[in-house]
Amino acid sequence: MTSLTELFTIGIGPSSSHTVGPMRAALAFANAALDRGRPITRVQCDLYGSLSLTGRGHGTDAAILMGLAGETPEAIDPNMVRQRTEHIIAEGRLKLARRVDLPFLAARDLLFNREFLLEHPNGMQFTAWFDDGSELTRRYYSIGGGVVRTAEHEEITARVEPPHPFESGAELLTIGDEHGLSIVDIMRANEATWREPAATDAFLDMVRAAMFASIDRGSARDGTLPGGLRVERRAHAIHQRLVQSNVPPGADAKSVFEWVSLYALAVNEENASGGRVVTAPTNGAAGVIPAVLKYYEMFVDGGAPARSRDFLYVASAIGMLFKKRASISAAEMGCQGEVGVACSMAAAGLAAVLGGSNRQIENAAEMGMEHNLGLTCDPVGGLVQIPCIERNTMGAIKAINAAYLALQGDGHHIVSLDQVIETMRQTGEDMKSQYKETSQGGLAVNVIAC
Repeated sequence: MTSLTELFTIGIGPSSSHTVGPMRAALAFANAALDRGRPITRVQCDLYGSLSLTGRGHGTDAAILMGLAGETPEAIDPNMVRQRTEHIIAEGRLKLARRVDLPFLAARDLLFNREFLLEHPNGMQFTAWFDDGSELTRRYYSIGGGVVRTAEHEEITARVEPPHPFESGAELLTIGDEHGLSIVDIMRANEATWREPAATDAFLDMVRAAMFASIDRGSARDGTLPGGLRVERRAHAIHQRLVQSNVPPGADAKSVFEWVSLYALAVNEENASGGRVVTAPTNGAAGVIPAVLKYYEMFVDGGAPARSRDFLYVASAIGMLFKKRASISAAEMGCQGEVGVACSMAAAGLAAVLGGSNRQIENAAEMGMEHNLGLTCDPVGGLVQIPCIERNTMGAIKAINAAYLALQGDGHHIVSLDQVIETMRQTGEDMKSQYKETSQGGLAVNVIAC
């Protein structure tokens, strides 16, 4: 079992698998090399597969440099990344984990290899050389949501057995039936394995605040997104128009639709600019859950921040199932593994705070994914902009629809959540690699990136 702290992490854009994960891997390697206690003469990083093919557009090169320099996604100032990266490249020197000054020549020490490693599409290999002629080489895989696994299949996190472990939607429902527990109750008990309940509540409050802050920042900023596509930010102009319309938010269905779309758009424009967002469960899908959560608090009678914790508890339970039984990596599953999973998580969370039973929640989650099956990841120019930004607005609206549809029934339905997760996994395995975050097919080749 994993903790919800692994699904919701506060980091920087534009990608959890291509930015957050590589930064963590680079820092882990830097510390491992320094722990040898011998003078280091040089370090090198080789990027493979999707990290190589779309790494420059996703900021992987900058993430590697920042991780080697001792930074973490949670603490780094996103406004300083570009300046510090340019300084390291211009000077040809890097202070490894803030402790040892080393020469670092980007053309020699940060290599983009187009081939794929067998273990995972997002592979990295780090090598350090020591003054006695010895070497240290380690491989890492960024498996989605900022989580990093070593070549020995160990994740850079601790593992503890909670009181109500579940590995399927069926098991989750059975636990609820046998113990008379809601999904929120199950998750609270499990998270208490790692920390005091008050600490988990504080963490969820911090996640909620970070999500809403990304909405506010994205709504306030205009201009052109970085990367060469010259994509204009739209959230600011839409926000101004909605405020100036004198139509109270939620006054009609059109207003609700526009505000929810704005929320998602704002977050993903922030992500595309390298700003601070919450992986939910990934950066590319970071706008779906904040938009639906904001919808709940703004437009649902009785919506309150305290109940938003329940939303996030339930959403994380669903996210864990996708991580366990399939993947949340677009390099493995396509965008169905990112926006599709976020839609499923958001639908479940909303159904829960709207009073849904465990089975209605499971039904909402199932619908959220069922109607995202086959969604490809073909970013134009390797940037998390087209179609990624708009796709989050679609995922948010679809999640709200799924939640309300589920509440119209009694929870019994033909397709189970487990079946749709397995279908997503099989679909992802069958999907050609050019449609899985490589920018070698689909929109990425049919839209000219100038």
